[in-house]
Amino acid sequence: MDEAGTRIDEVADGIYRISTPLAAVPGGFTFNQYLVVDDEPLLFHTGLRRIFPSVRDAIARVMPVEKLRWVAFSHLEQDECGALNEFLAAAPRAEAACSRIGAMTSVGDLAIRPPRPLADGERLSLGRHEVVWHDAPHVPHGWDCGFLSEATTRTLLCGDLFTQPGASHSPLTESDILGPSEAMRGLLDYYAHAPATRATLEKLAATGPRTLACMHGAAWHGDGATLLAALADALERRA
Repeated sequence: MDEAGTRIDEVADGIYRISTPLAAVPGGFTFNQYLVVDDEPLLFHTGLRRIFPSVRDAIARVMPVEKLRWVAFSHLEQDECGALNEFLAAAPRAEAACSRIGAMTSVGDLAIRPPRPLADGERLSLGRHEVVWHDAPHVPHGWDCGFLSEATTRTLLCGDLFTQPGASHSPLTESDILGPSEAMRGLLDYYAHAPATRATLEKLAATGPRTLACMHGAAWHGDGATLLAALADALERRA
């Protein structure tokens, strides 16, 4: 843990959760990025631009930042990609990886180098890890939204799907995260409630995830397919 409170912990084989607590809401909130260390290292989420130095320093405790090859994120939002250009500047070979919609509408203009648009189901080999892009428009929000699954560790980089409040979390838990995330949604609903939400969650469940790499709160280990189905049920009950 560094002086800003940013910590880095391995939550699956070669996959690290970088987490910074901030007073963004009453009771605190964590902003997480995930680093896949491999021949072509990938960072999922960049964090806010103002926490770039802390996130960069956390990565440097595991690998040289300049060796990053991919900087990916779920959708255009400041906590997802606010420090994109800072990371592209720090890693000369790095490319932004995002949905085709994201590349067309935003990232192609804002990034200092052309992005790599990813089609639904497209695979990126990182070495011993391989990630697959899954389009997820408006789930939970954003036309450009999507997620990455990693086949070897059965990790789903699931962004905002299970947003948990609080500033202090274990890096990886097997405890309930649906309850806290639904409580958070009850206070400030961040879901678009798109017609295809259940179908999208079922598509993600079909990857058979065992680790859910959440953007806010703890990462979670267990039967991810069942938890995603429970999330779909909860969303329909409270639509």
